Amino acid sequence: MNSRTIVLYEDAAARALEPFALTRPVCEFRTGAVLLRERWAQVASGGIAGRVGAPHLASFDEPGTPRTLNGVLDAGTVVANARFAPGLGAPLDDADVWTADGRVAAVRLAAPLDAASLGDGTLALDSLAPPGARAARLHGWWIDHAWDLVRHLGAMLASDIPVIGVTLATGNAGALDGVHIVGTHPVFIEDGAVVEPFVLLDAQHGPLLVRRGAHVQAFTRLVGPCFVGAESVVHGGRVAGSAIGEQCRVHGEVSVSVFFGQSNKAHDGFVGHSVMGRWSNLGAGTTTSNLKNSYGTVQMWTPGGTVETGMQFLGALIGDHAKLAIGTLLMTGSVVGAGASVFGVGSPAKVVPPFSWGGGDDALFALEKFLEVAERVQARRSAPLTDGLRKVLAAAHQRRWTT
Repeated sequence: MNSRTIVLYEDAAARALEPFALTRPVCEFRTGAVLLRERWAQVASGGIAGRVGAPHLASFDEPGTPRTLNGVLDAGTVVANARFAPGLGAPLDDADVWTADGRVAAVRLAAPLDAASLGDGTLALDSLAPPGARAARLHGWWIDHAWDLVRHLGAMLASDIPVIGVTLATGNAGALDGVHIVGTHPVFIEDGAVVEPFVLLDAQHGPLLVRRGAHVQAFTRLVGPCFVGAESVVHGGRVAGSAIGEQCRVHGEVSVSVFFGQSNKAHDGFVGHSVMGRWSNLGAGTTTSNLKNSYGTVQMWTPGGTVETGMQFLGALIGDHAKLAIGTLLMTGSVVGAGASVFGVGSPAKVVPPFSWGGGDDALFALEKFLEVAERVQARRSAPLTDGLRKVLAAAHQRRWTT
């Protein structure tokens, strides 16, 4: 591919990826060891020009987020489906259309296109491919449902970590004082990370990566494939097959789960086959069930109705800014909406609407009070609640679900 830039297009299916798409663009989802937009930036030689997505997210301005585009997109611009997560490594081949699993993941515009035509998310990229277009295949993963972040997690981490690890300044993990390594997969401890004595790095089933500023405390077992993001702290316990984003606090048992970043599970309890949005917090003893008593496959709520996932192990999807009180027990296949404050119930309803107050009934977390809490929480990580984010959260509060 030449140095043309990429525009990330969030189609209608992307905008329905609850509970996360209510409060953040899909390009800001963590997919394996990196954010989805970081994948496209890595494979595109010209970088990301911007995004086109849900109007209520137009002002979303967390650091690094591509800007919302308006006006006309130039001929030659590559429009990529933001639900596709390309594998890291080699740049895109020079082509006009890029496909994955028989579906169009990206297309180079043969003529200028008004970004407004992408506004409602219904335009299929297939329709933009010119006759006789040069085609190339992409390796990666489609995020058709929010739980695909769990379904593909192991493969993503196994692919991502070696590619990222060799680009970092890392020391000899085997020389860390009092740290024991088992297995033959690569282990990368970035310079500036702290791994205390009495930590077990289990690389028998996949690679491990601990980023700069992270702190893995004594009596922790990290089981690969596993990623611990910058400035996160693992306070002990077992973290297996998981992606822990930056500035998280983790303790207890975490298995095959994704933490977008800046979230807390700082106490005992089990989180398995689950996804936690940013700024969420699990009180002490909070546990997610990830297996039905029947050992059958799990059904999940979506805005379009209940869907059979085909997955035997699936825990909970917990939206941005959700807070769960101590001792909360989430049923297999639960969805906790963004901004929900769950307390006063041992086991809440399987679907907790966004901005719920209490046990998931009709009580609503008042907007101004919610914003006060969000600002206070983000300040603990030196992340200001910008006017743009306030606007997004206010719009999400009014919508509650994306549909």
